Amino acid sequence: MLRQLLLLLSRSPAVKGLVTRVPVSSAIVTRYVPGEATEQAVAATTELAADGLQVTLDFLGEDTLDQAQAESTVQAYLELLEALGRAGLARHAEVSVKLSAVGQALPEVGERLSTDNARRICAAAHQLGTTVTLDMEDHTTTDRTLATLRELRRDYPETGAVLQAYLHRTEADCRDLAHEGSRVRLCKGAYNEPESVAFTDRHEVDRSYVRCLKVLMAGSGYPMVATHDPRMVKIAAALATRNGRMPGTYEFQMLYGIRAEEQQRLARAGEQVRVYLPYGDEWYGYLMRRLAERPANLTFFLRSLVSQK
Repeated sequence: MLRQLLLLLSRSPAVKGLVTRVPVSSAIVTRYVPGEATEQAVAATTELAADGLQVTLDFLGEDTLDQAQAESTVQAYLELLEALGRAGLARHAEVSVKLSAVGQALPEVGERLSTDNARRICAAAHQLGTTVTLDMEDHTTTDRTLATLRELRRDYPETGAVLQAYLHRTEADCRDLAHEGSRVRLCKGAYNEPESVAFTDRHEVDRSYVRCLKVLMAGSGYPMVATHDPRMVKIAAALATRNGRMPGTYEFQMLYGIRAEEQQRLARAGEQVRVYLPYGDEWYGYLMRRLAERPANLTFFLRSLVSQK
């Protein structure tokens, strides 16, 4: 119930207005988002790389309303990639892109515009020797996102996909994508989806996640295991061993600010670990989804709101 409420609040303009008046330096925000500027994102990436971790960076932006806003997001990614290159971080970091942020939802032109914009980002990443992963959003965009993925992979076959285990369709999507050269990030899912398309019981979601893991680990692609759940980490490691996978033929992914010690433990054990690092001033929706995943954090967040009054 609380999770569903928080996901609804992530779309509330009124609550967003209150939350976004809290300085971005407040502890609850900076725990998950290291800053709003490119320089802060690069500084956080540098620290993570020094700890032996890989990074995927997401310039936060959703519900893009016009082409100018989409173009601004593209420019932010191009600026970020250039900065990563200057800092010598291209081999440690890639970028994650939401197609909604580069124009997918715009009437009439959205699908073509977002594909063209994503291609520009892929080209810049490819030139630096790094990669792009297309983030997945709510279920209404899944087919369009996968169609864009197929098109981008014609020129940039290293482009990564994200699949969400709570959707009924995902095991089949895993089978479609578990092929040579395919990079697939498997997560549980963070949007408020109806029962008609998604598992809503956490045990059912977990079982779906394991089924999907089995498909990806047995395939010839590159699984990216996005989870903080200790059970899923152990299951993924066991499946990798069962399928003869060596470290480096798959990776674990975790969010910035969550289970940092576990991230470092896995890296010290020889595992490839990538940290999902978001930045930018449109952090509200991302923050609320993180609170929904871990409602215990709500206490700290509410305390930070009260302290601003």
